[in-house]
Amino acid sequence: MKEILNYFPRHIAFILEKNIEDKWNSLEEIRIRADKPILLKFQNEEKIIEQKINIETILEIMQYICDNSIYSYQEQICNGFITIKGGHRVGISGSAVVENGKVINVKYISCLNFRIAKQIIGVADGIIENLIDKQNNTIYNTLIVSPPGGGKTTMLKDIIRQISDGIPKYNFKGKTIGVVDERDEIAAIYQGISQNNLGIRTDIINNIPKCIGIKMLIRSMSPEIIVADEIGGKEDIDAIEYAMCCGIKGIFTAHGKTIEDLRTKQYIK
Repeated sequence: MKEILNYFPRHIAFILEKNIEDKWNSLEEIRIRADKPILLKFQNEEKIIEQKINIETILEIMQYICDNSIYSYQEQICNGFITIKGGHRVGISGSAVVENGKVINVKYISCLNFRIAKQIIGVADGIIENLIDKQNNTIYNTLIVSPPGGGKTTMLKDIIRQISDGIPKYNFKGKTIGVVDERDEIAAIYQGISQNNLGIRTDIINNIPKCIGIKMLIRSMSPEIIVADEIGGKEDIDAIEYAMCCGIKGIFTAHGKTIEDLRTKQYIK
């Protein structure tokens, strides 16, 4: 995880390492804002580093993030984040340039948020048995629901890995899985390679709307199971129904607290 320090100028990296100390495992975010202190967010606390960062330093950090070619990362910048080695995501904020309702550039970048990626192997051990149909060696259609920050995506990664590889404990043979990773939060693709272990039978399509990606994977990769994170509008629901009609099982997540929340959002009837 310390590899993330390579994206900072040496003097900033030194300050970060000194303040993080031995808390790398609980580190969640490093927030950099122009003319503001650095903020470190850990699992149960926040730490303010009284080291102000100027615009020039933020530009220098951006150069490191983009391998000294900001132009080649323009599309990711316009999406508001860049995925770096290790699967960490750097959120980007500044002056957006909008044309015909679409962001075509972000100028004067003034805020960076390094979100630390973690994959917790085995986190789904306690629920995986409830998802699998042992008699038919498949899964039950599954919707994982929790409020934001509840750990849905972390759980989802481990479910994918286990079902893709197979689960000897339950005599469950691995299944071919198609993952639609719209915001690159599941696989964390870096230079074409997933930074997370999603199993040996998993195919991934990223940076594409779920409603389009689901149909593309069905047509091109013949998945037995489709997976997507944080389903949203009617187009997502229609694509999921299309997959179900093709005989494909699904595992999805959604924001919510109660069954009524889901009914309101028309995730269930």
